[in-house]
Amino acid sequence: MKNKPRIRVDFNNMMAASIGAHGITEEEIAGHMAQAEAAAKALAEKRPQMKWRELPHNQAKIVEKIRKTAEYVRANYDAFVVLGIGGSALGPIAVHQALNHLHYNELPDSKRNGPRLYVEDNVDPERLAALLDVIDIKRTAFNVITKSGSTSETMAQLLAVFDLLKSACGGDYAARIIATTDEKKGNLIKIAQEYGLTTFFVPDGVGGRFSELCPVGLLAAAVCGIDIAELLAGAAFMDDLCGEKDIRKNAAYMAALLQYISMKRGKNISVMMPYADSLKYMADWYAQLWAESLGKRYGLSGGEVFTGQTPVKALGVTDQHSQVQLYVEGPFDKVVTFLGVDEYRSEYVIPGGFGHIPDVSFLSGHTLNELIKTEQAATEYALMKAGRPSFTVTLPSVTAFTVGELLYFFEVMTAFAGELLCINAFDQPGVEGGKQATYALLGKPGFDEKRAELKAAPEKDPKYIVG
Repeated sequence: MKNKPRIRVDFNNMMAASIGAHGITEEEIAGHMAQAEAAAKALAEKRPQMKWRELPHNQAKIVEKIRKTAEYVRANYDAFVVLGIGGSALGPIAVHQALNHLHYNELPDSKRNGPRLYVEDNVDPERLAALLDVIDIKRTAFNVITKSGSTSETMAQLLAVFDLLKSACGGDYAARIIATTDEKKGNLIKIAQEYGLTTFFVPDGVGGRFSELCPVGLLAAAVCGIDIAELLAGAAFMDDLCGEKDIRKNAAYMAALLQYISMKRGKNISVMMPYADSLKYMADWYAQLWAESLGKRYGLSGGEVFTGQTPVKALGVTDQHSQVQLYVEGPFDKVVTFLGVDEYRSEYVIPGGFGHIPDVSFLSGHTLNELIKTEQAATEYALMKAGRPSFTVTLPSVTAFTVGELLYFFEVMTAFAGELLCINAFDQPGVEGGKQATYALLGKPGFDEKRAELKAAPEKDPKYIVG
């Protein structure tokens, strides 16, 4: 794998030598190195429990089953709809956007890699109605994804789809539904077994935000023509790189360490800014990974720690015209991560014209490729001159292999940051309160105590309600 394309990470603009007082010094890194080495040791010891780390290596049989299922879907259906939320949706969306045509669903069948893809990750009633306006339900396959089988939003969607398919398709309606869930427990596996659904399993120890490289994400990718073996090969390559014991040469570990030091210095916002439309939704996927993993009230010792860094999405160059003003001149509370690309998959030469207007004609003969890369460099420079920390992750090109690398890089970076923060990066107790309140309000059995608690909540004061 030595000759494979390798993403690179440039930390220069995190350092005091580049940006001054708000940068990190060599002495600070040295002062944290013992802690970083202890975190690396702890992460290595915990690897057997982190089943997501083995996904690049242990899925040959699963990949073959996914491919066969994908071939069947591609041959028999015009649309493929994912029903899921959180990690069950954000990963598939990000990978699809990265690796397929940016207007994939609008392409004619002859130019598309597979059926049209829709990822339904919300329960806004208008959204379901809108979906039904653009699909022929008889020519649509559905992939319902929930490991627990108790995700209210996803199961509500499944109830709706079951009813619609029964009405439209008659006796073979269940053949159009594929379930991705836990192998042994939960409601969805029971439904899958009862109705004989084609079923894929989320491996034990793989949480939703770490699940893109298992059937949760691989099935939708394969259905839409993405080379999932290359995706996993890229992740395996990055796993090998993340085995580097020298912290300074381990890009994922260094990224986490510099973010950790930045958090300690009050940089509590992490901006992800891709300079490629193909990578736009990587920022959405990262936002869940970073927020849900690191936003914790309690540390491993049991004491309150209130850790976390708020992720913010931006897109270059679009958000140079909406957010960068804040990043350059606002509070010193952010670290910006740029995602860049060496070689875009298309090149477009800017035509000549308007020679009498030098402020416009200077663009003629250049390419859009030059323009977007120059704008990225200019934004990095502006932040550097303003003393604002940033680092840049560059993909040689956006391919299944490099996207696999990128996903795995951020997953390991997140896990290592969790060790540095002395928290459990793999649970999400703060999410459960909202789930339980929803169950109680909708009358789910077993939530009487929570229902009583909600009823006892203070009434809202009308003087603070306007309109």
